[in-house]
Amino acid sequence: MANLRDIRRRIKSVKNTAQITKAMQMVAATKMRRAQLAAIALRPYASRLDDLAGHLYASMGKDEVSHPLLQARATSGKTAVVVITSEKGLCGPLNTNLLRDVLKADAPNKVYVSVGKKGRQVLARLKKNLLADFELKDSPTFAQSKTISRFLLQKFEENQIDKVEIYYNRFVNTLSQVPTRYPIVPIGEGILEVAKALGEAERAERLEKQADVLHPFYNFEPDPDILLGRLLPYYIHLELYEKILESRASEHSARMVAMKSATDNAKQLVKDLTLEYNKARQASITNEILEIASAAMMMGQ
Repeated sequence: MANLRDIRRRIKSVKNTAQITKAMQMVAATKMRRAQLAAIALRPYASRLDDLAGHLYASMGKDEVSHPLLQARATSGKTAVVVITSEKGLCGPLNTNLLRDVLKADAPNKVYVSVGKKGRQVLARLKKNLLADFELKDSPTFAQSKTISRFLLQKFEENQIDKVEIYYNRFVNTLSQVPTRYPIVPIGEGILEVAKALGEAERAERLEKQADVLHPFYNFEPDPDILLGRLLPYYIHLELYEKILESRASEHSARMVAMKSATDNAKQLVKDLTLEYNKARQASITNEILEIASAAMMMGQ
């Protein structure tokens, strides 16, 4: 009977665990929906900004471009790596895969800026050069992310760092999140040319669908060099904010999938334990019947 009691306790414990994981799955699903909508809603705006920056850069000769954010340099030799992870766990291998890529590309000249508790814990435990640490809520705002990008731009202007790159989980869909490296400072010529090409392709597609009519060229006012100087810092702010939203959507998606998997596994374990309990109980009843029958036979003799 002691064995049966142990099995009953395990069944009860697993059922309680399943209730918890189910509740966490529902909460993650709600947050995931909001995060996905926020990330997807920003993409058209970010795409149009990329298009504008690309055309603005293309309208100027390469010799005319003198903005510090567009020029590679080697003043300090240091690269700031922004690592965007989750604040909480229980989201499967999401953070592990990202941090594996970060550490694989580690170098003595790299300093780290962590955005999220999980990244900070790993970097601090491995005694990496942690320049700063930031915490964000589940629904980060542009103003909150701007604090991080302003800090990075300040360090860049003070010649404490020469480059900035971001490691984040790019949201593809609910089941797919891809660890991605994105160099953000300096803004390379290739990035702006790609942005311009993507903007032209999007415009052509919209014209084909006759969703609206967009003029294929921009008229800039004030002068392109003045406008570029004001636009590029904002471009950095928006790029970082977009990556943070992508990471949050990936986090909640991964957590929902992980909790659903845990709930399904718990239900299957309850079924297996129930079957084991029934077998043990049937064996116990059979033994009792045999003992009674044996005793009756002995008394009949």
